[in-house]
Amino acid sequence: MTAAPPVRPPRLRPGDRVAVVAPSGPLVPERLDRGLDVLRGWDLDPVPAPHVRGTHATLGYLAATDEERAHDLQTAWCDPSVKAVFAARGGYGAQRMVDLLDWDALRAAAPKPLIGFSDVTVLHEAFAVRAGVATLHGPAVAGEVFLKDDATRAHLWRTLFAPETVRTLAAPSARPLVPGRVRGVTLGGCLTMLATELGAPRARPSAAGGLLLLEDVGEPPYRIDRALTQLLRAGWLDGVAGIALGSWARCGPYDRVREVLLDRLGGLGVPVAEECGFGHGDTALTVPLGVPAELDATAGTLVLQTTATV
Repeated sequence: MTAAPPVRPPRLRPGDRVAVVAPSGPLVPERLDRGLDVLRGWDLDPVPAPHVRGTHATLGYLAATDEERAHDLQTAWCDPSVKAVFAARGGYGAQRMVDLLDWDALRAAAPKPLIGFSDVTVLHEAFAVRAGVATLHGPAVAGEVFLKDDATRAHLWRTLFAPETVRTLAAPSARPLVPGRVRGVTLGGCLTMLATELGAPRARPSAAGGLLLLEDVGEPPYRIDRALTQLLRAGWLDGVAGIALGSWARCGPYDRVREVLLDRLGGLGVPVAEECGFGHGDTALTVPLGVPAELDATAGTLVLQTTATV
């Protein structure tokens, strides 16, 4: 039986105050400034978190200490004047701070859109499992694709402000790896992060009944194989309803990656669509997580049964 989907947050409206946080790695300040300008152009009031421009004193791959990054996220989420929380970038570090968050306080706060991808997959999973809130697998505000690609920005804007206009997600490149059509609730994100969450406290026990999104960046085929094999051996993919595959940027020639995906996922006996247009690619669709949807792998479409926001 499929679990009830998480609660969808309210849509954004012009004039809304939104927070920008760095829950993982440090960012390029100039990119953040440009991203904030984009949000202002959407008639939003973006507020950078106190440590969003920081760098850990000794661990340069973190934006700040674990406690500081957790405090920024919690403060933003629990502030009733903040209507959405945008991740400035991914990188690495969300796993180090996710257990420092006060989940009782986060559950008590009003739901709001959480937008990000890559390492933010850890937070998407945590908000789904621990807080029961639907989130958005979408571009980071200080990320290259958000700043350079008009289509990426436009799709995120529609998802946030006019979600009824993006009920069908379809990329020109999408095609079946394993044909078929199935319904379930969306979940997932970055493959590596999902694999490294196995065994963590209060992690999702399995993807059973769900429509699983998978993508990654900079992982050669053998490491993609390793992560998928870990999910398979752990039984985490048992009962998954279907799988949508996004981009595999800088993972080597796609035909080699495709061989691994087919070898590891083809035997599950469920529909699998590939090149669905989300992730680390040159253009990135925003995909709601925690929303009931129908995956038609044959047609290469993901049709949301409800809007991403209300």
